[in-house]
Amino acid sequence: MFFTMYPLLLFLHSFLRWLVLGSLVYSIYISYNGKAGNLKFTKTTNQWRHWTATIAHVQLLLGMAIYVQSPFVMYQLMDNPNKILNEQTFFRYLHLIMMMVAVILITIGSAKAKRLKSDHEKFNTMLTWFAFALVVILIAIPWPFSPLTSRPLVRGM
Repeated sequence: MFFTMYPLLLFLHSFLRWLVLGSLVYSIYISYNGKAGNLKFTKTTNQWRHWTATIAHVQLLLGMAIYVQSPFVMYQLMDNPNKILNEQTFFRYLHLIMMMVAVILITIGSAKAKRLKSDHEKFNTMLTWFAFALVVILIAIPWPFSPLTSRPLVRGM
């Protein structure tokens, strides 16, 4: 079962990354326009807020499932003692912690925006918390050009 589930989870995690980024960027765009244009916080905007947080939570759950199954994370950290920040360290600690922080930021921003009264405050809250989360996510993604580790933009099965 391990050999069939692990590649599928990696594929889904890689694919869902683009949904997380897309929904987050679009939510930030909506928030910026709403704040700058003094617009109403509509039902559609609220749905984008909700789905952005939901997609991020699903991505986090997939990531945690990969983390506990990954043979890559299980390697010894001391394989290369001269290199403190290697791929194992990146995936074992940095990627995990930063992505959890990003999802926490999205969750806080979403929950606060949901409970605020004025539309301007809702847009401002979403914009602030989601933008911080986006920065953390962009740093923590193992991009193909990253000096820490490299993964393809789209992972095949």
